[in-house]
Amino acid sequence: MNAIVIYESLTGNTKKAAEYIVDELIANGVSAVASPTTDVDYQSLANADLVIVGSWTDGLFLFGQKPASAGRLSQIPFLAGRQAAVFCTYALDTGKTLEKLEAIIADRGAEVIGGMAIRRNKLQEGSAEFVSRLLGVVTV
Repeated sequence: MNAIVIYESLTGNTKKAAEYIVDELIANGVSAVASPTTDVDYQSLANADLVIVGSWTDGLFLFGQKPASAGRLSQIPFLAGRQAAVFCTYALDTGKTLEKLEAIIADRGAEVIGGMAIRRNKLQEGSAEFVSRLLGVVTV
């Protein structure tokens, strides 16, 4: 199986999470690469059976949370026939960030099979748990 992790990062936390996710996927026998939204690896995307998209949680502390750079995320190439999963990193609360991110990716034509919020002070542990859950439901 081939996977690509496409991420939007501001301070580096979501990039680190994406890299941990790639490491976990590789450790589980999945070929995987990480790619920022600003420079998507289109060849890896074309070869991917699984597309994982991540963003940091933007908005105010207790309301208005959303995926960062939703406009850029909505420009990811069309994903018809692909399984996808989403994740977000956060400090205090995610609000409806995951649901909004799922909707963006579903609008790109992907079958969204799940998502998870990863707290920024537990990136490695959260990434490992996300991959474990994901590999339990992904089909190839």
